[in-house]
Amino acid sequence: MADQAPQSATAPVAAAHDTPHTGGRLVLNVTSDPANLAPVRRACEAFCRSHGLSDAAINDVGLCVNEAMANITRHAYDGATDKPIVVTAEAIGGDGQDGRPGVRITLRDWGIGVNPLAQPPRERDPMRPGGLGLVCLRQLLDDARFDPQPDGGMLLTMVKRKA
Repeated sequence: MADQAPQSATAPVAAAHDTPHTGGRLVLNVTSDPANLAPVRRACEAFCRSHGLSDAAINDVGLCVNEAMANITRHAYDGATDKPIVVTAEAIGGDGQDGRPGVRITLRDWGIGVNPLAQPPRERDPMRPGGLGLVCLRQLLDDARFDPQPDGGMLLTMVKRKA
């Protein structure tokens, strides 16, 4: 990805969502507006379905994409709803340790660039909302990693492999 936000990053998700995901790649340039959560989730789920993931795996990916996008808005962009996010989904071959094909989804932001895994864990309080995004990423995906970018943003890479 580029070191700066692409000019088209503020395009409405509807236009990006209509982009055909034929082949092995889908790219969505959206803003951090919570109204984009459901369309981005649906586009990623459709991509996963078209690449042979099971219904359970598709649901796992959808939930993780939703959580990640919400956390970008909340934490990386401090609630701003007009900041760029680039979501990319790619089909991957059997290049993992277990040799299973699957899907890799990345979310790129240009926010504060703080790796949530480097932060001290928050004490879990069931009466306080939030705090489940990282739990979802760790338990529902085959791999999830945060890579701070030189320009201060973050690249989240999530991998879900076929069963």
